[in-house]
Amino acid sequence: MNATSLGAACAAVLNTADPMAKVRLARETARRWRRGALEHRFDAALPDVPARPERPELLPPNRMPKRGRGGSERGRTALLHALAHIEFSAIDLAFDMAARFGAQFPRRFADDWISVGADEAMHFAILDRRLRRLGTPYGALPAHAGLWEAAEATAHDAMARLAVVPMVLEARGLDVTPETVARFEAAGDTASARILNRIYTDEIRHVGFGAKWFGYVSAEQDIDPAPHWQALVRRYFRGSLKPPFNDSARESAGLTRDFYAPLAQN
Repeated sequence: MNATSLGAACAAVLNTADPMAKVRLARETARRWRRGALEHRFDAALPDVPARPERPELLPPNRMPKRGRGGSERGRTALLHALAHIEFSAIDLAFDMAARFGAQFPRRFADDWISVGADEAMHFAILDRRLRRLGTPYGALPAHAGLWEAAEATAHDAMARLAVVPMVLEARGLDVTPETVARFEAAGDTASARILNRIYTDEIRHVGFGAKWFGYVSAEQDIDPAPHWQALVRRYFRGSLKPPFNDSARESAGLTRDFYAPLAQN
């Protein structure tokens, strides 16, 4: 890597299409940032859409094949593949967050989101390794085409990005993962269940970074955080917030019910 600034290093991650090359570059960027080898400078253009490999085929949501609830081995493999694609996209979301908005925040903001990017790279790598052992490596199945839409919609506004990506999309993972782990364990797939539990623990911290920095901007701008978060979610999030919610995990991340309960759709 020839980049000397954090912005250029993040742009390089975003512009790398090959999955394992992206993982390696993400980890190298995180190591260099921790060692102080990258300047806290954001001087590189970021792509509107990150580079993507030829596979998986990206489909709109209404064309995605049904994968069931993980009761069969085929269903569980399809679910793991979908999760791997989410983690692959999350690498780009984290590095884009750090580079696109880092100049607006203290250095600690970059510390947090670069660490998230390194986590997401690790998550993708262990899911891909598990998929290979199951005979279905990443790219073998189609994937959702809309995961970058939230980033595009909020590219102009740090608070909107924080509200939608970590505090809605990642928080949803906190709601559904415990049940998914239970289904994998019931099927005897303890290896996959351990991976999902590891990811779940990290995701609580990631949601916490979103809540922390959303609160930071709210305090700086004298904004009432919960109503403003709700307004941003209504404007920029296409879906709906559906219970049941994992209230305890969300609260441990600093995302309390006064944020999301008013938007819940039964």
